Amino acid sequence: MAILKPNRTTVLVSIMIALVTVAILIAMGRPPICECGYVKLWHGDINSMGNSQHIADWYTPSHIIHGPIFYAFGWLLFAKWKIGGENAVKWGLPLAVFLEAAWEVLENTQMVIDRFRSVTANWGYSGDSVLNSFADIGWMAFGFYLAMRLPIKVTIVLSVVLELLAAWVVRDGLTLTVIMLLFPVDAIAEWQAAGSAGA
Repeated sequence: MAILKPNRTTVLVSIMIALVTVAILIAMGRPPICECGYVKLWHGDINSMGNSQHIADWYTPSHIIHGPIFYAFGWLLFAKWKIGGENAVKWGLPLAVFLEAAWEVLENTQMVIDRFRSVTANWGYSGDSVLNSFADIGWMAFGFYLAMRLPIKVTIVLSVVLELLAAWVVRDGLTLTVIMLLFPVDAIAEWQAAGSAGA
């Protein structure tokens, strides 16, 4: 099976995409770091002003899981369907970084921020700091690297474990967020609210 291994050029392209994303987010008026004035490696309260402002939080597992998902998408395009020819597999990482970067920009538009606040467990969400968005791209790249290096079954098990851990601890995660953003379910909302009330 072909591996989506980047080369020096595609790593540099990926870094450039991430840096352009930082510039776009700054131009959008996103705060460079948490408005609290300091940077934390970990922030665990999803319903506080510090959520999505630091380097890692309970949504970091979702971004790590993006890596294998984007890896699988790139593998379909470049390895299975041979789009771009035999050497196109090296472009898997830039594609993944572009997709993650596009989400980070979209996620920080007022429309999506309002949607998060109205239908997901993250009621206090006010958008990401630029640092957090940049870190999220890095976490996705880490997930991509894991997918590149680990057997498929191990990658799937790891992704499921990360998803279940977030669901258990904060009653949220990638699957629940996608469901609630697209097709809100009252029963899920009530379950998440009960967890927040008991915290």
